[in-house]
Amino acid sequence: MHIPDGYLSPATCAVGLVVAVPMAAVACRKIGRTVKSRQVPTLAMLSAVCFLIMMFNVPIPDGTTAHAVGGALVAVLLGPWAALVAVAVALAFQALLFGDGGVLAYGVNVVNMAIVLPFVAIGIYRLIARGAALTAGRRVIAAAVGGYVGLNAAALCCGIELGIQPDLFHTADGAPLYSPYHLSQSIPAMALAHLSVAGVVEAVITGGVVAYLQRANLPLLRLNHPGVLEDGVAAATAQPGKIRPIVWAVGAVVLMVALTPLGLLAPGGAFGEDSPGDLNLKELGLTAVPTGLARYTGFWKHTLLDGYGFSSGDHPTLGYLLSALVGILVVGAAVFLIAALVRAVSGRRSAASAAGATPPAVTSAVGFSTVDTGSAAASSPAGPAGSSPVDPR
Repeated sequence: MHIPDGYLSPATCAVGLVVAVPMAAVACRKIGRTVKSRQVPTLAMLSAVCFLIMMFNVPIPDGTTAHAVGGALVAVLLGPWAALVAVAVALAFQALLFGDGGVLAYGVNVVNMAIVLPFVAIGIYRLIARGAALTAGRRVIAAAVGGYVGLNAAALCCGIELGIQPDLFHTADGAPLYSPYHLSQSIPAMALAHLSVAGVVEAVITGGVVAYLQRANLPLLRLNHPGVLEDGVAAATAQPGKIRPIVWAVGAVVLMVALTPLGLLAPGGAFGEDSPGDLNLKELGLTAVPTGLARYTGFWKHTLLDGYGFSSGDHPTLGYLLSALVGILVVGAAVFLIAALVRAVSGRRSAASAAGATPPAVTSAVGFSTVDTGSAAASSPAGPAGSSPVDPR
């Protein structure tokens, strides 16, 4: 689902940025208000989890691969705006450091995986889980269905974006300039990969984690469920769990790093992510690689570990593990700094607003500021009952 550079026209990429940038700005403002300071490390770790989940390629029956994202899980735990920031940061460093997804196509990838996925997932989750206790099995089902539908909604958007390119951008004789796949090819390919396999993985991850947290770490579930009852007991009065959310998140990251080499076992590549030299031109009815695709492929040439490995191709397992470690450090640190900065700016603005709302002292005609009558009466010299403490005469 990571659209590389060259498959989308510059105009399409620009539209993606026009949508993604304002949404990201709103997300930063939202998490400044909703994500507490103690939750910032958890958000950073969950962003690293999303990065690692996207490194796990799973085989698809047609010979390609696909992956889950983890955005639905972050949306359920911390809200969709936090998920937007977490996934968007992970996507940025995947493109910049590892060549996974295009730099020019970054805005479109953010729209699909950081906006469509978490917002659709949380909508489905809330619809199904409405009124259920925090420990109810219905919330596990709601999280799984939300993850499944959210990922497939993002895949559908990706298929449409790739499929409209030949009709919108082509040469005078009808040859495509960018993506060579028409809607009749892109939508079925994306649907097969995500309805059959990747969506199931997203559902299992989201529902499975929620089910685990219901038994082992309710405090992490409570973060995005204020006031929701736990088997008839108000969440605010329930006993805290033994495992802090950040400890759980770090443990999840360590486990994911250890398992990342499994992503190397999936044969083939993802649909719509082939390099120009790997395209089957005859099957696509083309005589040459689309000119725009050839021009913009490899636009960003400063990757650290291209394709999550060494440029020589040696020691793929070591390269994959090193990529995972570099990724979680960079992504986690970036999200932590962004969230901490947003929290600090939001706190200063709130303090400034509070200070500005304090009514100033009113100055009397003789140059003295007035005070509250009750305070004045308490501090003024005692006089006869009902009389002024100072004789006006």
